[in-house]
Amino acid sequence: MAFSSALADRLRHATRSRRDLTEKKMFGGLCFLLHGNMCFGVMASSLIVRVGPDAYAAALKQPNVAEFNVTGRPMKGWIVVEPDGLENDRQLDTWIGQAIAFVETLPRK
Repeated sequence: MAFSSALADRLRHATRSRRDLTEKKMFGGLCFLLHGNMCFGVMASSLIVRVGPDAYAAALKQPNVAEFNVTGRPMKGWIVVEPDGLENDRQLDTWIGQAIAFVETLPRK
């Protein structure tokens, strides 16, 4: 499955000052890892975001957001933001910030 290179470029641009993020192709898409932990990424034309278990229910109530489900079972703490929910940089920055804030609480790998 191909992923949106335009969205990947937007993510790279939004996080260009962060030297602690790395990229890895996963799930047929592209993931960004923070200190070795998956944080956010691109699958097809959507953004996948690791919001964590405490923010999961609230995130699912946001427009253009759904459960992240690759294997037939939703990954708790992960969401998918459809392209309509990423129309501007503020929206993208909000999701990236939420993912980074959660993943920074995890042990480094």
